[in-house]
Amino acid sequence: MLAGEDGAQLQCCLTVEHLNTSGEATRRQVIRKASVILGRNEFQEIILRVHDGKIPQNYHLKEFKLFTKFVRDGKCTVKLLPENTQLLFSNCPPDRLNLFLKTLSIKHQARLSSKSLSDREKLNAGLPRSFEAISPLQQKDIQKVNELRSKVAPKGLANCTNRTAVAGTGQQVKRSRSDTNFSPVKANPSKKPILSLPSRKLNKEQAAVLSAVLSGKNVFFTGSAGTGKSFLLKRIMGSLPPKSTFATASTGVAACHIGGTTLHNFAGIGSGSAPLEQCIELAQRPGVLQHWTSCRHLIIDELSMVEAQFFDKLESVARSVRRSTVPFGGIQLIVCGDFLQLPPVSKGKEKASFCFQARSWRKVIHVNMELMEVRRQTDQSFISLLQKVRVGRVTEDVTAKLMESAYHHIEKDGILATRLCTHKDDVELTNENKLQQLPGSVRAFEALDSDPVLVKTIDAHSPVSRLIQLKVGAQVMLTKNLDVARGLVNGARGVVVAFESGKHGLPRVRFLCGVTEVLKFERWVFKSGGGIHLSRQQLPLKLAWAISIHKSQGMTLDCVEISLARVFESGQAYVALSRARSLEGLRVMDFDPRVVRADSDVLVFYKKLRKERLLMQASMDDFLGNATRELLVKEN
Repeated sequence: MLAGEDGAQLQCCLTVEHLNTSGEATRRQVIRKASVILGRNEFQEIILRVHDGKIPQNYHLKEFKLFTKFVRDGKCTVKLLPENTQLLFSNCPPDRLNLFLKTLSIKHQARLSSKSLSDREKLNAGLPRSFEAISPLQQKDIQKVNELRSKVAPKGLANCTNRTAVAGTGQQVKRSRSDTNFSPVKANPSKKPILSLPSRKLNKEQAAVLSAVLSGKNVFFTGSAGTGKSFLLKRIMGSLPPKSTFATASTGVAACHIGGTTLHNFAGIGSGSAPLEQCIELAQRPGVLQHWTSCRHLIIDELSMVEAQFFDKLESVARSVRRSTVPFGGIQLIVCGDFLQLPPVSKGKEKASFCFQARSWRKVIHVNMELMEVRRQTDQSFISLLQKVRVGRVTEDVTAKLMESAYHHIEKDGILATRLCTHKDDVELTNENKLQQLPGSVRAFEALDSDPVLVKTIDAHSPVSRLIQLKVGAQVMLTKNLDVARGLVNGARGVVVAFESGKHGLPRVRFLCGVTEVLKFERWVFKSGGGIHLSRQQLPLKLAWAISIHKSQGMTLDCVEISLARVFESGQAYVALSRARSLEGLRVMDFDPRVVRADSDVLVFYKKLRKERLLMQASMDDFLGNATRELLVKEN
């Protein structure tokens, strides 16, 4: 378990407010860098200890309410009822805060089943004062609370992530945007969610990357498709303070996947082709300058599509606007991508340079790490085939398997294979024609955008269109993770089987995973230039007779047909093939080994990267070996 992941500790900004009977704050203390520890006293009662670097303050958590509406923004409030005091947490790493609150709530509920001592009994006990950090959540804690819930109406927090709940009382409450006013909401006693510990954990490689990030290093991590780069990136984002962390990506759709903005929007220097002095001026505009000065951690996803010249320009701008001589102006960089996937877009006839070829790359990036464990595919022979394609090695065996796949029958339950295309125009034409050919009337679903004036910006970031047209029999694809356990994930394939009666006439979709579901409107939120939050509410669907290779990045597809005849970039064939979950669910038309290409500069970069990793591993083994020998000598 990584340090700080036991749920008992939190680093954040904390405001302590003492309220009068009207709920107004009469006294307020703000601790910018607070260390909060969840523990137990000598009577095993739960205590919240707050360190401000001077004298620790203890708060007895006997009867309290939790307000968790803004946990995803790193905020929450604990209101101590008898004392009429509230603790306002802010700028907490969201994942840490979520685990902290879950630990607090579950340990508190488990404690409710124990008999509490009276003040007289405590005095008679004569125990010396003590404080011990609370133990991490165990399966037995979860089991105990689930047993209690099955016997009585729930008292407390079921899930801190997206619900507002209360521990220590039978109520649920919403926290207003002012963070100070509270209004009760009716509890729903019929809902008794079964709690469980998080199922998916980081593997050793991913944990090493997160550890390097939390130690403050500038990290580049890479890996082939399906090694969990996006999953790890979200864990990293959840482990950093929100106010000073900016999540960006090279494209709008990739930025939307991680809930961030495009790198160009963050930087505010346009395409970066202007002279450096002009770029610095652009970066000093109000709003843009605030990004640069408040940023302490900058995340860049899909780095393979960021051009070297632009990266160098950003590095110079960062030093200038932050008035710092250290690389990237002292901002911690966490960058991620696979250079063997889609390359930067070339301007004119000149070949675009990769980020690792930037002049500033070596002085900026401290740690290069490669994820090796593939999680998307489980068939080792298919994984091996994809790894060969990734590096441009097309053996006779690879060619034979991909040519044989042209005869795969992958249609099932009226769900056809999705065709991956190299060109956007082919996608639109295919989907429009196929929809027109279906009998029956068209149902149109229009999105609700937060700002219709900025519809172009929203279109660039959103994975769903402003207007979705469907018919019964339309081939569709899910564009959001709705229920991973049931197979309703981003990229899941289905077919529209009916429309609900009523005002909205929502589509009923049968998915390849066996689930039939009525799809409701979902919401996507992303940041635009100037830090403005934009949103789109729309059905989480797109027509799926065809999609482009660019738009398929990050997706896992159950049944996919690929035509590689018009591949025009190195890495494009690999990106297309690696979307498939299995070889059985893949059909490759007109396969030609010549379309599989890997950039020679990238291959050299990865070769060096692996060599450095092996040397580092060997030196670490030597160090551990020597340390072990010294320990044995001392013990003997």
